[in-house]
Amino acid sequence: MTTPFEQLLRDRGFLQTTTPSLKPLTGGVSSEIYLVEDGDRRFVVKRALAKLKVQQDWFADTSRNRSEQAYMRYVASFRPDAMPEIYQCDAEAGLFSMEYLEGYRNWKDDLLAGHCDVDFARRAGVLVGEIHSRTWGDPRVKADFDTIPNFDQLRIDPYLRGTAQKHSDLATRIMAEADRLTRSRQCLIHGDYSPKNIMHLDGRLVPLDCEVACFADAAFDLAFLLNHLFLKSLFHVPVELPMPEIISAVREGYGDGNPEHYREVETRAATLLPMLMLARVDGKSPVEYLNVDQQRFVRSFTREHILRDGIPLKQVAENWFQTLQPLMNE
Repeated sequence: MTTPFEQLLRDRGFLQTTTPSLKPLTGGVSSEIYLVEDGDRRFVVKRALAKLKVQQDWFADTSRNRSEQAYMRYVASFRPDAMPEIYQCDAEAGLFSMEYLEGYRNWKDDLLAGHCDVDFARRAGVLVGEIHSRTWGDPRVKADFDTIPNFDQLRIDPYLRGTAQKHSDLATRIMAEADRLTRSRQCLIHGDYSPKNIMHLDGRLVPLDCEVACFADAAFDLAFLLNHLFLKSLFHVPVELPMPEIISAVREGYGDGNPEHYREVETRAATLLPMLMLARVDGKSPVEYLNVDQQRFVRSFTREHILRDGIPLKQVAENWFQTLQPLMNE
């Protein structure tokens, strides 16, 4: 029986045969994503959802689908290896088809399994640093990615404002950071640069799901990535993995990719990072792999760091692993 989505693809000219196979792909909450096998062709189709697949009500403009395509095309213009190829798009229907990364591994799965590749982490930092550096202050890119409302709907509001509502003692500081992020315009950011969206095979590193892409504050991408790495180090307790080295490699790689601006980016990332960590416990999109005790640990650590000013990013990392150390001995 033909599904409505299959019929839509047929009506829009994405399908060529009468018996295609559509397999839902998992991992995200903001889009419908299918692996399509249509004759001898295999590709991925993606359509943005107006209501995201989370417990709390979370709505976002589906025009972000166009921002994602624009980001992919722009980055591919100077790093074609870092983006999947786009095959077909339909702005009216809010969907597009792209290369299927067959055989590629997901960095999140690697990290949760305890596989820690320090050089890979450095290259992930270099790539996002290069994108930031290349677009820093570029008025044309700023005009092309003037999509802060999407960034607000998908990141600032659910992560920061949503968390501030649950922590009245931290609300003033978190809301001030939310306001700063809505105003800051520095470079092109990915907006969802996390291990679950970074695929790799044979040395090729490909970040996906860039629908939050906009011209905004560089610290967001760096803090967003580090946030996930911090939380995965907690997930593995009491097993001690080289996560401090992974985090250092990301920071060093980012500095290599964006040498002119990385110090100022790190300063702002140090403020934002503990807020994002708390958001992944108490915001609209909590991580699924931390237990209740680990969630309490995150709340305790982040509260202390949100309330203190001027802690360097390197020191935040050192404090995190020092605080984790007693748990390693249990």
